[in-house]
Amino acid sequence: QVQLVESGGGLVQAGGSLRLSCAAPGRTFSIYDMAWFRQAPGKEREFSAAISWSGGTTHYTDSVKGRFTISRDNAKNTVYLQMNSLKPEDTAVYYCAASRRRGGTLIREYDYWGQGTQVTVSS
Repeated sequence: QVQLVESGGGLVQAGGSLRLSCAAPGRTFSIYDMAWFRQAPGKEREFSAAISWSGGTTHYTDSVKGRFTISRDNAKNTVYLQMNSLKPEDTAVYYCAASRRRGGTLIREYDYWGQGTQVTVSS
């Protein structure tokens, strides 16, 4: 089973930036669609961004589009989430997820999950 490990979370001032990383050991990383979900306090886990196995296709939820960028480096078995212009409403635990095929915006489409990394944006 694939184990995903997120890192890069922390406390940042509104308007600042953070870069999250998700490491996935194994030779098969490059065939997985990858995504970032987030869960704010008292709320359900929600889709944030996704990237196809090749990196050729990306998708973002409207609330982060234009501010967040998802990317991947298959040589390093790592997916990134560059977060700019952060807002207090971005405060959440961010989870990395991997889909064996055609991961979309739904949590049930993903097979493997990390433990999450906390992002806190102060106002």
